[in-house]
Amino acid sequence: MLNVHALGGKTMMYHAMQAVHKVANEKKIAPPKVIGVTVLTSLTDLDLKEVGIKKKITQEVKDLALLTKSCGLDGVVASGQEIEAIRKVAGKDFLIVTPGVRPIWAAHGDQKRVMTPKEAVALGADYIVVGRPITQHPQPLVAVEKILKEIE
Repeated sequence: MLNVHALGGKTMMYHAMQAVHKVANEKKIAPPKVIGVTVLTSLTDLDLKEVGIKKKITQEVKDLALLTKSCGLDGVVASGQEIEAIRKVAGKDFLIVTPGVRPIWAAHGDQKRVMTPKEAVALGADYIVVGRPITQHPQPLVAVEKILKEIE
């Protein structure tokens, strides 16, 4: 799986997909999934406004998900808070990778649009990204076990 930034636009995403499939075909391997990053989980509506994006995050994410899908990408990277909105516009087979996932026992850090692992999975995230709660834990394996138990 690899990602590109959806704000790179239609031409970039389309050419990225073409290049991935060309190389995979030449090497006679299955192409990796290609996903588009929508809006970083560390951003808020105010942050978008500061960079000239006037839409609310949910609308921006839906629009980027549709653009990503129209370019043939396999899915998006998006906050758990946008999973339901993405499913409505892009369908159940469109991959959603959800970063900014924080177990109930972990600090949010710089992440603003967070969700617990259990919530993200229940809403339909295909993959979750749990970084610092694992990598900064004194016993990373213990952290993973706690997260898996939390999801159950």
